[in-house]
Amino acid sequence: MANTENMTSIKDAFSQIHTQIKAINPDARILAVSKKQSVSKIREAYDCGQRHFGENYLQEALPKIADLGALTDIQWHFIGPIQSNKCKAIAEHFDWIQSLDRLEIAEKLNRHCPESKALQVCVQVNLDKEAQKAGIAFEEIETFCKALQQYKHLTLRGLMLIPKAEQKDETLLAGFMKMASCFKNLKKHYPEMDTLSMGMSQDYILALETGATMVRIGSALFGERQ
Repeated sequence: MANTENMTSIKDAFSQIHTQIKAINPDARILAVSKKQSVSKIREAYDCGQRHFGENYLQEALPKIADLGALTDIQWHFIGPIQSNKCKAIAEHFDWIQSLDRLEIAEKLNRHCPESKALQVCVQVNLDKEAQKAGIAFEEIETFCKALQQYKHLTLRGLMLIPKAEQKDETLLAGFMKMASCFKNLKKHYPEMDTLSMGMSQDYILALETGATMVRIGSALFGERQ
């Protein structure tokens, strides 16, 4: 009975979120943030049509990726801070990196990436310059994106933002608009760039209205983490 209830809950949440997203931007995608969620819940979301899943911690993610290996169309996104000694495993097991913010990490990911593989990468931006948060400064975006072109196994797909917590809507909106404008300008130079990853469970509607093309949804889809 518990599994049926979970499936109904996830199915209903997915349907509601999907409807909201399509009403604002039909091309936008959901990234289901599956950290601290069970394999069974990921399967339930998959059965609803979800294909992109985000994980923050390598040690937690690897068993899930192995357990769900038969679902070959899942796209796994690494969305947490990247430690240097984890680059090889991340490059081998993930399809996307959304938290790239250092060239030395880019070099290692590129070096360890299987020869036939291209990692899809988003540059994490620390818009508010929070000392405790990863991400490059807004002013460094253009230079950083240009430097990434030297790595043949990295395909630059876009930008990722985790805004400062508990901002007022008008402050949050200003940050989203600033990112959207930057993203629009960068797309002129990088034709494969199509992903502006910003907006989470509490603010994804505002992010979509501002120009996000991918929203990272965790608790609104899966319920609170255990």
